[in-house]
Amino acid sequence: MDELRDLYQATILDHSKAPRNFRKIENCHHTADGHNPICGDKVQISAELEEGRITDVAFQGAGCAICMASASLMTEKVCGQTLDEVGQAFDAFHELVTGDADAVDASGLGKLAVFSGVREFPMRVKCATLAWHTLRAALGEDEEVAKTE
Repeated sequence: MDELRDLYQATILDHSKAPRNFRKIENCHHTADGHNPICGDKVQISAELEEGRITDVAFQGAGCAICMASASLMTEKVCGQTLDEVGQAFDAFHELVTGDADAVDASGLGKLAVFSGVREFPMRVKCATLAWHTLRAALGEDEEVAKTE
Protein backbone atom coordinates (compact mmCIF):
# COMPACT_ATOMS: atom_id res chain seq x y z
CA MET A 1 0.00 0.00 0.00
CA ASP A 2 2.91 2.37 0.66
CA GLU A 3 4.10 1.90 -2.94
CA LEU A 4 0.67 2.88 -4.25
CA ARG A 5 0.54 5.93 -1.99
CA ASP A 6 4.04 6.91 -3.20
CA LEU A 7 2.89 6.57 -6.82
CA TYR A 8 -0.15 8.74 -6.13
CA GLN A 9 1.98 11.39 -4.44
CA ALA A 10 4.49 11.32 -7.29
CA THR A 11 1.71 11.80 -9.87
CA ILE A 12 0.24 14.75 -7.97
CA LEU A 13 3.66 16.35 -7.55
CA ASP A 14 4.51 15.81 -11.22
CA HIS A 15 1.31 17.46 -12.41
CA SER A 16 1.58 20.33 -9.92
CA LYS A 17 5.19 21.12 -10.83
CA ALA A 18 4.77 20.62 -14.59
CA PRO A 19 1.07 21.04 -15.29
CA ARG A 20 -0.23 19.94 -18.65
CA ASN A 21 -2.30 22.36 -20.73
CA PHE A 22 -1.21 25.31 -18.57
CA ARG A 23 -1.78 28.07 -21.08
CA LYS A 24 -4.40 30.45 -22.40
CA ILE A 25 -6.53 29.67 -25.44
CA GLU A 26 -6.73 32.90 -27.42
CA ASN A 27 -10.17 34.09 -28.57
CA CYS A 28 -11.82 31.32 -26.60
CA HIS A 29 -15.61 31.29 -26.40
CA HIS A 30 -15.93 29.23 -23.23
CA THR A 31 -14.04 30.57 -20.23
CA ALA A 32 -14.67 30.93 -16.52
CA ASP A 33 -12.77 31.96 -13.43
CA GLY A 34 -12.72 29.92 -10.24
CA HIS A 35 -11.69 30.85 -6.74
CA ASN A 36 -11.34 28.88 -3.53
CA PRO A 37 -11.20 31.59 -0.84
CA ILE A 38 -10.28 29.13 1.90
CA CYS A 39 -7.03 28.01 0.27
CA GLY A 40 -6.50 30.96 -2.07
CA ASP A 41 -6.57 28.83 -5.23
CA LYS A 42 -7.49 30.69 -8.41
CA VAL A 43 -7.96 29.15 -11.84
CA GLN A 44 -9.21 30.21 -15.22
CA ILE A 45 -10.47 27.45 -17.48
CA SER A 46 -10.93 27.87 -21.20
CA ALA A 47 -12.40 25.32 -23.56
CA GLU A 48 -13.18 25.11 -27.24
CA LEU A 49 -16.16 23.10 -28.42
CA GLU A 50 -16.99 21.70 -31.81
CA GLU A 51 -20.23 19.83 -32.36
CA GLY A 52 -20.70 19.20 -28.64
CA ARG A 53 -17.19 17.87 -28.08
CA ILE A 54 -14.26 19.56 -26.30
CA THR A 55 -11.55 20.05 -28.90
CA ASP A 56 -9.16 22.03 -26.69
CA VAL A 57 -9.03 22.83 -23.01
CA ALA A 58 -6.49 24.72 -20.94
CA PHE A 59 -6.08 26.44 -17.61
CA GLN A 60 -4.11 29.17 -15.93
CA GLY A 61 -3.86 30.17 -12.32
CA ALA A 62 -2.11 29.63 -9.07
CA GLY A 63 -2.86 27.37 -6.18
CA CYS A 64 -1.82 24.50 -4.01
CA ALA A 65 -0.40 21.26 -5.43
CA ILE A 66 -3.78 19.49 -5.21
CA CYS A 67 -5.55 22.24 -7.16
CA MET A 68 -2.92 22.53 -9.89
CA ALA A 69 -2.57 18.76 -10.30
CA SER A 70 -6.34 18.32 -10.44
CA ALA A 71 -6.68 20.99 -13.14
CA SER A 72 -3.84 19.43 -15.13
CA LEU A 73 -5.23 15.91 -14.95
CA MET A 74 -8.76 17.16 -15.63
CA THR A 75 -7.69 18.83 -18.87
CA GLU A 76 -6.07 15.61 -20.02
CA LYS A 77 -9.20 13.64 -19.16
CA VAL A 78 -11.84 15.84 -20.79
CA CYS A 79 -10.13 16.87 -24.03
CA GLY A 80 -11.93 15.04 -26.82
CA GLN A 81 -14.97 14.19 -24.70
CA THR A 82 -18.58 15.11 -25.38
CA LEU A 83 -20.44 17.34 -22.96
CA ASP A 84 -22.31 14.29 -21.64
CA GLU A 85 -19.03 12.46 -21.04
CA VAL A 86 -17.63 15.52 -19.24
CA GLY A 87 -20.72 15.56 -17.01
CA GLN A 88 -20.25 11.89 -16.21
CA ALA A 89 -16.55 12.45 -15.45
CA PHE A 90 -17.46 15.36 -13.16
CA ASP A 91 -19.95 13.22 -11.26
CA ALA A 92 -17.50 10.31 -10.97
CA PHE A 93 -14.69 12.57 -9.79
CA HIS A 94 -16.91 14.31 -7.26
CA GLU A 95 -18.03 10.94 -5.92
CA LEU A 96 -14.39 9.83 -5.75
CA VAL A 97 -13.36 12.73 -3.51
CA THR A 98 -16.52 12.95 -1.40
CA GLY A 99 -18.14 9.51 -1.42
CA ASP A 100 -17.83 6.28 0.49
CA ALA A 101 -14.43 4.77 -0.28
CA ASP A 102 -15.86 1.25 -0.49
CA ALA A 103 -18.66 2.22 -2.86
CA VAL A 104 -16.74 4.38 -5.34
CA ASP A 105 -15.85 2.93 -8.74
CA ALA A 106 -12.83 4.90 -9.98
CA SER A 107 -12.09 2.57 -12.88
CA GLY A 108 -13.21 5.08 -15.51
CA LEU A 109 -11.21 7.96 -14.09
CA GLY A 110 -7.74 6.78 -15.05
CA LYS A 111 -5.00 8.85 -13.43
CA LEU A 112 -7.59 10.95 -11.60
CA ALA A 113 -7.90 8.05 -9.15
CA VAL A 114 -4.82 9.50 -7.43
CA PHE A 115 -7.20 11.91 -5.68
CA SER A 116 -9.07 9.16 -3.84
CA GLY A 117 -7.26 9.98 -0.59
CA VAL A 118 -8.49 13.58 -0.68
CA ARG A 119 -11.83 12.51 0.85
CA GLU A 120 -9.96 12.00 4.14
CA PHE A 121 -9.19 15.75 4.19
CA PRO A 122 -12.46 17.65 3.67
CA MET A 123 -10.75 21.03 3.32
CA ARG A 124 -8.72 19.65 0.40
CA VAL A 125 -11.82 18.47 -1.47
CA LYS A 126 -12.46 22.09 -2.45
CA CYS A 127 -8.92 22.30 -3.85
CA ALA A 128 -9.40 19.15 -5.91
CA THR A 129 -12.81 20.13 -7.30
CA LEU A 130 -12.24 23.82 -8.10
CA ALA A 131 -11.10 23.23 -11.69
CA TRP A 132 -14.07 20.91 -12.29
CA HIS A 133 -16.60 23.46 -11.03
CA THR A 134 -14.89 26.12 -13.12
CA LEU A 135 -15.02 23.94 -16.23
CA ARG A 136 -18.76 23.45 -15.70
CA ALA A 137 -19.17 27.21 -15.41
CA ALA A 138 -17.18 27.75 -18.62
CA LEU A 139 -19.24 25.23 -20.54
CA GLY A 140 -22.44 26.72 -19.20
CA GLU A 141 -21.23 30.23 -19.97
CA ASP A 142 -21.86 31.25 -16.37
CA GLU A 143 -20.87 34.87 -15.79
CA GLU A 144 -20.12 34.42 -12.09
CA VAL A 145 -16.84 33.28 -10.62
CA ALA A 146 -17.04 29.56 -9.83
CA LYS A 147 -16.56 28.88 -6.14
CA THR A 148 -16.25 25.81 -4.03
CA GLU A 149 -18.50 27.26 -1.33
